[in-house]
This record gives sequence, C-alpha cells and structure tokens, in this order.
Amino acid sequence: MQVRKAVMADAAGIAKVHVDSWRTTYKGIIPDDFLNKLSYEQRTELWNRNLAEEDNYVAVAEDEEGKIIGFASASKREENSTPNSSDLTSIYLLEEYQGQGIGKNILQHIFLHFKSLGLQKIFVDVLAENNTRHFYEYYGAKLYSTTQIKIGGKVLDELIYEWDSVDEVLERLKKVAH
Repeated sequence: MQVRKAVMADAAGIAKVHVDSWRTTYKGIIPDDFLNKLSYEQRTELWNRNLAEEDNYVAVAEDEEGKIIGFASASKREENSTPNSSDLTSIYLLEEYQGQGIGKNILQHIFLHFKSLGLQKIFVDVLAENNTRHFYEYYGAKLYSTTQIKIGGKVLDELIYEWDSVDEVLERLKKVAH
C-alpha cells in the first residue's frame, strides 16, 4: 500500500471510491434514494474538476496492484476566514480496507502537505451520525461548531472539528500504532 499525490489520471479511481464509500458510510444516514443515484460518471467529472483546481491537494492510497482504495482532499473552503488555516475537505476509504491503518497514512500525508504550506489550524466537517468523527477525535480534533445541511432532502447535523496544531497532529500520528 502506498499513499501519493493524485494526478489527473486518478479521477475515475477516486470517483469509484467516492461513490462506493458514500454508499457504505452513509447507509441509514442519507436517504437510500440519493445514495442509489450516485454515479461514477458524474463523480469522475467532479474529480476531473477538483484535480484541475490549483488550490486543491488530493492524495490517494493504492493497494499492491495500484488500485485506488482511498483518498483525501484538502483546500481552504470559501467560508473559512481563519488566517493560516485550511480544511480537510474529504477523506474516504473503501470499507474493506478500514481498520488497517490506511486512513492514518492518508491523514499523515495530508498533514505533511499542510505543514509544507506552513499552516497551523485545520478544519474538517463531518455528519454527526458518521462514526468517522471518532477517527478525527482520536487524532486530536476538537469540536468547533455545529450546523445543519440538507442532503437528499434530509436535514442532517454537521459537526465542524478543528485541529489547533498541524505539528501536534503529526506527532500524534507518529506515536499511535494502528
């Protein structure tokens, strides 16, 4: 398994992970009708645009055969006005690869990117019903605020977490064995 910076040719592989992981992660949280309508083609178009954006940084995790099994993206959201900060905008891993330390490796890769930019504070949004929030908490994220969003016609609680120190997260990632 390796984690590397994504390239344009990775868009379809990222899109497949995006759709498949949404369907497993958000089952019972987001309406099935919405999840069933997710399309690899539409997500590939989305990831072609995301990868072309200069301010986006995307990392992928590959298995031994070079198949993309997870990814993360980072960029500063428009609503983020905090100086010297950015956002972890997504991190997804196929369900069958979870719990093996791969998510930790992807997170570390992204935080090394944040460090290379000299950033200090990082935000991440997560649905309250999504157990991934425990992953963020484990690596030191603290609840910053809450809001509500609507997906598939359903109003959902969204939690905004923050990490105050990129260096502290990297230290924690080094110490913690998966």
